[in-house]
Amino acid sequence: MRIGILGGTFDPIHNGHLAIAEEARGYLNLTEVLFLPSGQPWMKSERTISPVNHRIEMIKLAIKGKPFFTLSTIETDQQRPSYSVDTVAKLKAQSAAATVLYFILGWDSLAMLPRWKEPSKLIEMCFLVAIPRPGYSRPDMKKLEAEIPGVSKKVILLDKPRIDISATEIRDKVAQGLSIGRLVPGAVALYIKENGLYRKQ
Repeated sequence: MRIGILGGTFDPIHNGHLAIAEEARGYLNLTEVLFLPSGQPWMKSERTISPVNHRIEMIKLAIKGKPFFTLSTIETDQQRPSYSVDTVAKLKAQSAAATVLYFILGWDSLAMLPRWKEPSKLIEMCFLVAIPRPGYSRPDMKKLEAEIPGVSKKVILLDKPRIDISATEIRDKVAQGLSIGRLVPGAVALYIKENGLYRKQ
């Protein structure tokens, strides 16, 4: 099996996330793509994140009817900060020996890889699939290789999709009473409205 891993806060999940997952799935011929909402992401501790139950429900709505997309609560089930290396290790332990894991991340996140927990161990367990992010240049692989030897053999750089959608933008639009219909699946937009998410307090 070839399994893609797409982690994030998904606050909320949006059409960009779905496009990224579909591009990676098609390009790499993945068996499935796991959507992994983070419980307590260590790099986003400065902002209040919506309760896990809302973020999980929005993912369920967004991937409903998409047979290659699956929700995994491996990170939200734990009560401590989540690190990618630990998550991938758990997934690898749960998978068949022949399973190949592909960790999907943005160009910006790849550039920050040396700051991650045990990056050398991470690339031993999976391939990194780097997707473009608006406003960020293609990662300098020579620099990364100097800091994490062997990384260039485990990175797959994609040039698309180039999608300029951010969860921050969506939250801001909701707070201003603006439409988000083109940014998120219809069922997710309805869920946000019905549950009063992202409104000004």
